[in-house]
Amino acid sequence: MDYAALLSLHRLTVVISIALFILRGAWRMMDSPMNAKKWVKIVPHVNDTLLLLAAIGMLVVASLNPLEHGWIMAKIIGLLVYIVLGTIAIKRGKTALQRNMAFVGALAVFGYIAMVAVSKQAVPF
Repeated sequence: MDYAALLSLHRLTVVISIALFILRGAWRMMDSPMNAKKWVKIVPHVNDTLLLLAAIGMLVVASLNPLEHGWIMAKIIGLLVYIVLGTIAIKRGKTALQRNMAFVGALAVFGYIAMVAVSKQAVPF
């Protein structure tokens, strides 16, 4: 697969990922039984795996080393923070306040990652 195809796949899976995260967060806030559905537990993980594989593929095809490009490392660190906040927001938060704060934090981190991706700067502000 060439870089352009990997980039397209990456962008598509990013949009699906954030849409599913927002949907799952909204369902959690409404105490909807939808979050218990089997597909809701599987589809986001499959999508996020494709997202990560596309990102790794782009790094390989473009011969980019995250240790040499601060903006890529910033995205990776941001992703780890997003994952932690996302798990707190969706299932690990003990109180509604914890879950809601983590949800807002995860969305903010997602925004940061997107700005880094567009600007190719670790500090895009």
